Amino acid sequence: MAGAAMSEPVPMPGNGAGDGGSGDALDSFLDKFRARWPEWAVVQVFVPQEQRELALAWATLLQELTDAAWGGSDPRPGEAKLAWWAEELRGWTLGARRHPLGIALQKLPAPWLTLATALPYLRESRERPRDRDDAYSSLKPFAHAVAVIESALFDGAERGANEQAEPIISAGLLYSRLAHVGEAAAPLTTLARAGSQPVASAWAAELLQGWPPAGTATRPRRVWSALARQRLRRGDAALPLPPWSALLGAWRGARS
Repeated sequence: MAGAAMSEPVPMPGNGAGDGGSGDALDSFLDKFRARWPEWAVVQVFVPQEQRELALAWATLLQELTDAAWGGSDPRPGEAKLAWWAEELRGWTLGARRHPLGIALQKLPAPWLTLATALPYLRESRERPRDRDDAYSSLKPFAHAVAVIESALFDGAERGANEQAEPIISAGLLYSRLAHVGEAAAPLTTLARAGSQPVASAWAAELLQGWPPAGTATRPRRVWSALARQRLRRGDAALPLPPWSALLGAWRGARS
């Protein structure tokens, strides 16, 4: 499927070497993450310097995938975009790339095919879950793939899925969905129990109550998790944190 037909960038030939404007195209995607997470400019200090640009590119890719899965009232454009991404990630394993994020990620020794094969599970997670357990369960296959990638990118070697990291990855994904679509992310049981309380606030409280420990998650994941929890505590999942709050939360996350 042609990327340009889905508002993706026009596919770049080969591996993109020497393509004019590739760096600008990459920056435009990274800026989308920076706009949603301005805290990153402050808290990246808690991530090893050699991992910061990589962490930013990886977080941007996850944002692209989850926005496609959960955004919009009509699921079909997102489904098409995820199908495009599955094809793109398979290409990365063969040394090819079309998307600008491939400039930062494609050549790294990560199991991109694992992520590609998990995208249907992310697509299916668009359905409203029954309860919190169902919400976590629906994301488990995708969280597994994310754990595999993060272990490869940030631990220096591919060691297979880090099962202890999967719950905190799932929690971060559920937070992202709440921040992106609001009460549409809440499970059916939360809707039933919310009463006069705003549904999004009720679901935020449930997420906080059941937030899993960091376990052996990578440093970037622990920092992202801490920021998500701090935003939930302040009462607005989509509202950026003040710098002092972001620094304190990220410091605690990095130490956990």
